[in-house]
Amino acid sequence: MSAHNVSLGNDTSPLVFAARLTPYRSLGPKGFRILMTGIGLICFTVGIVFLAAGVWPILGFMGLDFLLIYWAFKANYRSARAYEDVEVSRQHVLLRKVSPTGKAREFAFQQFGTRFEVDRHDEIGVTKMRLTNRKRMVEFGYFLNPADRETFADSFSRAMATAKR
Repeated sequence: MSAHNVSLGNDTSPLVFAARLTPYRSLGPKGFRILMTGIGLICFTVGIVFLAAGVWPILGFMGLDFLLIYWAFKANYRSARAYEDVEVSRQHVLLRKVSPTGKAREFAFQQFGTRFEVDRHDEIGVTKMRLTNRKRMVEFGYFLNPADRETFADSFSRAMATAKR
C-alpha cells in the first residue's frame, strides 16, 4: 500500500457520499471508572487478605495487576482515536486514514476504473473492504464491527454506483 498526498485539482463536484469510520468501543468513560473501581477494590481486598495471612508480596502483585489492567484499557482507548474519512464524488474517491497519533495518509482514486470490493464469510458477513484500481489496492474499515461493516458496505456500494451514473 502506498500513501499519497494528492491534490484533486479543480474537482469541485459535490460529494455523493462522505463518512467517518471510527473504532467501536463498548465501554464509555463512566463505565470505565466503575469497572476500574471494582477491579481496584477486588485487588485491594485480595491483597489485604493475603497480607493478613502473612503472604505480604501478594499485595504488591495485586497492585501490579491493577496497574496492568488500567494500562491495557488506556492503550485501547488511545488506539480508538484512529479514524478513516471516505468521500465519493462523481470524479474521485478519497480515503484519508488518520492514526491515533494524528498522522494522516490520503489515498485518492479517480472514479473511473475504481472498484469497491468486499470479502464475505457465510456466518460473519463482510470481513474485508478495499478500493482497487489497476495500480493499487487499499483496505479500510478493518476496525468496524461486523454489523457496522455490513451497513457501511451497502451504503458505500450504492454511493459508488450513484457516482458512476
